[in-house]
Amino acid sequence: MRLSEFDFHLPEGLIATRPASPRSASRLLVAEGDAIRDLHVRDLPDLLGPGDRLILNDTKVIPGRLDGIRHRQTGQGAVAARVEITLLAPLPDGGWRALAKPGRKLQINDVIDFGRGLEARVLGKPDGEVVLGFDLQGAEFDAALEAVGNMPLPPYIAALRPVDARDKTDYQTVFARSRGAVAAPTASLHFDADLLARLAARGVAFSHVTLHVGAGTFLPVKVDDVSQHRMHAEWGEVTPEAAEAINRTRAAGGRVIPVGTTALRLIESAAGDDGVVRPFRGETDIFIRPGYQFRVTDGLMTNFHLPKSTLLMLVAALMGKARIDAIYAHAVSRRYRFFSYGDASLLLPESARASRKAAEPVVSGHDPGPSTG
Repeated sequence: MRLSEFDFHLPEGLIATRPASPRSASRLLVAEGDAIRDLHVRDLPDLLGPGDRLILNDTKVIPGRLDGIRHRQTGQGAVAARVEITLLAPLPDGGWRALAKPGRKLQINDVIDFGRGLEARVLGKPDGEVVLGFDLQGAEFDAALEAVGNMPLPPYIAALRPVDARDKTDYQTVFARSRGAVAAPTASLHFDADLLARLAARGVAFSHVTLHVGAGTFLPVKVDDVSQHRMHAEWGEVTPEAAEAINRTRAAGGRVIPVGTTALRLIESAAGDDGVVRPFRGETDIFIRPGYQFRVTDGLMTNFHLPKSTLLMLVAALMGKARIDAIYAHAVSRRYRFFSYGDASLLLPESARASRKAAEPVVSGHDPGPSTG
């Protein structure tokens, strides 16, 4: 399929720059079979019930956007300049992969001062990134990062307004607990304590998994033939307890509904050809696009995605290309709010379980498959 097939016109005014308040007040487009209903997230307990299981990504976003002063010693003395750093991922030796702006002016051994006692030295510059070594580690590093860092809002929000203190709460799920993401699992931002309690009272079950969302989730697709696109790898974990619960739900005939594309990609990575979910711990770069046969997913709650994005390809794989085109046309015409802080959809393919069959996943690059590590 061609990249141009996943394009659509989105008026800029539909890009949400703040979330709804309360969280569950967001609108919810419900697409089940051929029908579309316009509801709200707070209506979920009326749509789900006993036997259904929601899969929640409990990753925690780190405030990994840092403003600092670069210091360099020259023959004429010390030279300073401002630099913006976005942390990407920790390295086994304690360093961090990061993006720098302006990155090309940084040199090896430059020292960046972020304030509050947090400094980093430039250790390397591989492939358009930088490797930083911080002067603090462990709990001291975490505390300093909370004090001086900002939430790494997506580019399409950061271009419309500056990051502020509200984002430290708004851009974090209420059940976040495993630090490591540099982007939020945004479908989960719609849940608050009251909604979770009402769903539980209805008999809806929950399983927590972890996928640390990376900055690569915002990278554009640059090839016209989408089959040639290479996905970024992200680290995830499905515990033995979560795998067992998902399998138990499926065996009982219940629906497995991930909240967000990150949770969906992870449980599909953990599922074998037989549809059985196994414990998983490692990286996945599974690329789900039209033609993919879902192994364990019966539905999906997700926000509305960017034109020409891999996430739009994923929902097209779930619902069918023509169907998702109609759903997005409806969302635009009814002025749903798009992207990370926007409204949500509940996508329920009419024949998800009936049509599920064992098939090899469509992947790009290395996908280790289920792991018991």
